[in-house]
Amino acid sequence: MTARPGAGALVRASLEDKVLSHSDPATGLPVGPRPKAPDTAEGEHRSEEVLALVLKSVDDDKAEDIVEIDLRGRSDVADYMVICAGRSSRQVAAISEKLADRLKQEMRISVRMEGKETGDWVLIDAGDVIVHVFRPEVREFYQLEKMWLPAGTTRAAKA
Repeated sequence: MTARPGAGALVRASLEDKVLSHSDPATGLPVGPRPKAPDTAEGEHRSEEVLALVLKSVDDDKAEDIVEIDLRGRSDVADYMVICAGRSSRQVAAISEKLADRLKQEMRISVRMEGKETGDWVLIDAGDVIVHVFRPEVREFYQLEKMWLPAGTTRAAKA
């Protein structure tokens, strides 16, 4: 039995699309593409409410240089990304932990969090909003804003 040339490439491309999407929170294994948010105003309201809570939480905990990036139409990963900094590893971990607690208490969202143990860079996945909390030196090294902000936009701190 011989396979048609190019058939393997189609199967491989199909598998890559699924593998490069997101993972199941229970198993950590890759699953299919992220489900589309409803096109209704309610779906958009939900991500806007999560974003508002995230911004208020990191501001209340004295995060510095808070940047909000709108990813709608640019990425299937999330609708918004928030990048901020804490002055020390301890503050980075505290900002992250308090944000996770507030999201759980006020919006019943259980977040996935990575990096809290070291406190250099904590990634918080709240579904439609992805939050990066850095120590300043680590943030400067990775420069995520350059990658995600629209061309010609400079990093502007939120008050």
